[in-house]
Amino acid sequence: MADMGFMRFGDDDLNEEEEEEGEEWRAPTTRDGLLFLVDCSKSMFEQVDESMCHFQLAIRCIKTTMQNKIISSEKDCVGMVFYGTAQSDGPNRHINIYHDLGQPCASRILALEDMEETGWKNFNTLYGHDPGYSLSDALWTCADMFSKSSQSLNNKRVMLFTDNDDPHAGNANLQIQARTKAGDLNNNGIDLELIHMVHPSRTFDIQKFYKDLLFTGDDELTELPDAAERIEELLTRMRMKDHKKRALRRIPLTLGEGVSLSVGVYNLTRTCPKPSMVKLSKNDNSELESHSKTYLQDTVEILMPQDLKKAQTYGGRRICFENDEVAEMRRFDESGLQLMGFKPRSCIKPYYHVKPAQFIYPDEGSVTGSTTLFTALLRKCLDRDVVAICKYVPGKSNPPKFVALVPQEEELDEHKVQTTPPGFHVIFLPYADDFRKVKLEETSKATEEQIDAAKEVIKKLKFPFSSEAFENPVLQNHWRNIEALALDREEPDEMIDYTMPADDKISKKAGSAIREFMELVFPADYMPGQKRRAAGPDAAAKRARAAEATNDLDLETEARAGRLGKLTVAVLKEAARKANIPCLATRKADIIDAISDFYNIE
Repeated sequence: MADMGFMRFGDDDLNEEEEEEGEEWRAPTTRDGLLFLVDCSKSMFEQVDESMCHFQLAIRCIKTTMQNKIISSEKDCVGMVFYGTAQSDGPNRHINIYHDLGQPCASRILALEDMEETGWKNFNTLYGHDPGYSLSDALWTCADMFSKSSQSLNNKRVMLFTDNDDPHAGNANLQIQARTKAGDLNNNGIDLELIHMVHPSRTFDIQKFYKDLLFTGDDELTELPDAAERIEELLTRMRMKDHKKRALRRIPLTLGEGVSLSVGVYNLTRTCPKPSMVKLSKNDNSELESHSKTYLQDTVEILMPQDLKKAQTYGGRRICFENDEVAEMRRFDESGLQLMGFKPRSCIKPYYHVKPAQFIYPDEGSVTGSTTLFTALLRKCLDRDVVAICKYVPGKSNPPKFVALVPQEEELDEHKVQTTPPGFHVIFLPYADDFRKVKLEETSKATEEQIDAAKEVIKKLKFPFSSEAFENPVLQNHWRNIEALALDREEPDEMIDYTMPADDKISKKAGSAIREFMELVFPADYMPGQKRRAAGPDAAAKRARAAEATNDLDLETEARAGRLGKLTVAVLKEAARKANIPCLATRKADIIDAISDFYNIE
């Protein structure tokens, strides 16, 4: 399997009791550590196009990542290291620590903005360039920063930005030292990831140096994506790598007696709410902590958790239970997935959807060999086009559910970047009482002509849909305002609401098809955007009488004589329609004004 990309899951779990999709999501309490290691060789400062060099691209990616961190996981620690500089600020030559490991903040983002816009031009004066660096020393500096961190870090990663595919060409000793130090990072639980860029005039050959450097002792990963050529592509990859998907829970998957593996269960999508309000002290703006206590009403005595009991009235008696007894009654079985059998994939119908699906991926850290067994099961299910039916007990206090494990094969784009991760979707199967009979009211059916017109509208308005292309405008506006306040900007960045329909483009692409559809389906007096009353049994008769009343009606004569007020709204609308007078009004006075303007009557 290739690098999971945006499905590179972290090791820290959310609360295991948080089972249901509808529950409020709580941010994880653990911290991640992320160090950006930036190559500062002269080639990184060569202009790639008219606007930007690779060093600027790297700084922009780092700035964007820090901004995202403040929103998604502000407790994470982020740092930044330059290597390949003439100046040094530590024990290792040609290495500068630009940002120590710490929480992202406004001052750091402003410093990066200045570095991206103007600071890079003075980089040679402030730091200089020197090709005599050692990548091993740069990696050692990163490991040393992690070891000296005062915070307890769960996931530790180093992201290396470079456009040089062979930094120590012709120096075997430095190459060996770099590979050895990369192996030490891997053994200490520090992931090394490459963000490689390419010049238009040359290629980036991953096989020269970085293939062995990155994948030491990792047989699962087979290949790296191609080097990024555009800023949008580089930012997308950074977003994928930065987002560490955290497991909802880690449970065993039992295939048979004595045969089991460990898997992580993930929610691929969830609702993204606004951050909850935090109460602050009016004296120093420090966050307030709330504490609650339970008192006995009669004696005002403080009750401890063990003093509280749950009760159930049955047969006129109030039966009390200890907390341990209640927990034991709710326990059905040990948590995990138990394989029951296999069914053809066609047996899983779309209407079986009872709750959002989850996703499972092997957890090699809990049970060694889980990846191999999981991959074999996934491959066989794909080859035979079957799904695995399992009994699923999410947690120790949850009832069992029956689920179908639907296999999904990995997909890569033309640059070998993963677009679809490999694994199983956990589809919750309905029980018998989840099915019900729906009484459908008898309604008039569309004609073949109307159906064809609707198909034409849909055909013209189809486009490749991606949920990532439509951001929540309320959330975006909220965070832009906070960002502008934190960075002391006069106004927030401009926001484009892509959820609003592009009327001009829709009209240009499908205007004629929409008008034809409306003429076939809607009545002549239909007004878009206004509620219509249900047509009574005499609605057709009223329209017929209005049409009959306009047969011998001279609308212009009646208008000039000032007798339009004596006519009904229905007759006025029908007469205006026959006279080709543009009128979308519904009030009688507005219709009369439209007719008078059409005939230039004062």
